[in-house]
Amino acid sequence: MIANTLLLTLAILIAYGFWLLDQLKFMARYKSVLFETYGMTILVCAGILFLNVFAAAFALQRRFLLKDTGRKLSHLDKQFQTGEVHMPVPEDSEEGE
Repeated sequence: MIANTLLLTLAILIAYGFWLLDQLKFMARYKSVLFETYGMTILVCAGILFLNVFAAAFALQRRFLLKDTGRKLSHLDKQFQTGEVHMPVPEDSEEGE
């Protein structure tokens, strides 16, 4: 689930970065001055934005993709507690020979 969240977060931030590149074309002449002066601030803000988007995507995935997981798996828990577990035997097993 973390890998999916990371992939979604990177896709969102890359799309946002391309949109920003399009919107800030007029500042391209000043990029060296901006990065020298505000480089660390931009990096910290980008890191905080990454963490916030990651947390939001993780929360949304937990909310909507893991919906009713406990209820769906409760029958397995009941089977394990009663001992009536029918596990399939692999075909290449040598127990029957």
